[in-house]
Amino acid sequence: MSGTLPQSVDETQKMLSDGRYVADRSLSTALFLSLKLHRPLFLEGEAGTGKTEIAKVLSETLDRPLIRLQCYEGLDIASAVYEWNYARQMMEIRLSEASGSGDRAALEADLFSERFLIKRPILQALESAKKGKAPVLLIDELDRTDEPFEAFLLEVLSDFQVTVPEFGTVKAEEPPLVVLTSNRTREIHDAIKRRCFYYWVDYPDAARELAILALKAPEAPEALSRQIVAFVQKIRTLDLFKLPGVAETIDWAQALTQLDRLALDPDTINDTLGALLKYQDDIARLRGSEAARILEEAKVELAQAGYAA
Repeated sequence: MSGTLPQSVDETQKMLSDGRYVADRSLSTALFLSLKLHRPLFLEGEAGTGKTEIAKVLSETLDRPLIRLQCYEGLDIASAVYEWNYARQMMEIRLSEASGSGDRAALEADLFSERFLIKRPILQALESAKKGKAPVLLIDELDRTDEPFEAFLLEVLSDFQVTVPEFGTVKAEEPPLVVLTSNRTREIHDAIKRRCFYYWVDYPDAARELAILALKAPEAPEALSRQIVAFVQKIRTLDLFKLPGVAETIDWAQALTQLDRLALDPDTINDTLGALLKYQDDIARLRGSEAARILEEAKVELAQAGYAA
């Protein structure tokens, strides 16, 4: 892992492959352009489709630190960028009063110096770039935040800098590699998207999902993996509250392997649906005859493709 950025789409695809990430060429192209032109990469898609994993793979394959900002409702600058260590500042004031120091101007300047500044993920990412390798900054699930926080991000994504009123402007010497993700629980403002390369991370087709299982659940028998993928692909055509993502497919394959299953059957599906589906209404809809019907259809399709059911 040299830390050198890929110089072509092919090198980008190989980098992802080296990080055990199965990507199609369109994703590799978006990532390459993002890295080449120093633009943030905005990944949108359903939960569990592998968006966050891309930032982790970048960190690992390029040998750069990963700085993660997990977004949530009510996230503010104090939690995302910086805040002052008020307890230490108060202690410094009391120590100054106790010692009889009368230089008030010097005390005020010291109180808002860097040693009292608590650096949160965004500021850490901008300053870490000064030490050589720019880190990977993951701003995860941006759709969970409020619109005012999006507005604040515009300066960060445009100029790779933040302004601390009492301290000054901190600008990255080398831009961090920024990856933003959204599960699309709400629309992200166009101003954010204009500053990024955009890519929709969709559910994989059967061939790519099977390749993912071969990497992430290699202990699962190949025949079982094919049945799992065929079953999940058919489930995703249903009108469920939450369709299973790739993460759930991997979890299910690992769970079935722990149960020493070599093939799917209706009873096994009924007993393990909680590893695949996360809402009771969805589980209740599939359990029983519906699961058996879908499994039978999946087996027929596999047989038609030349695989033993």
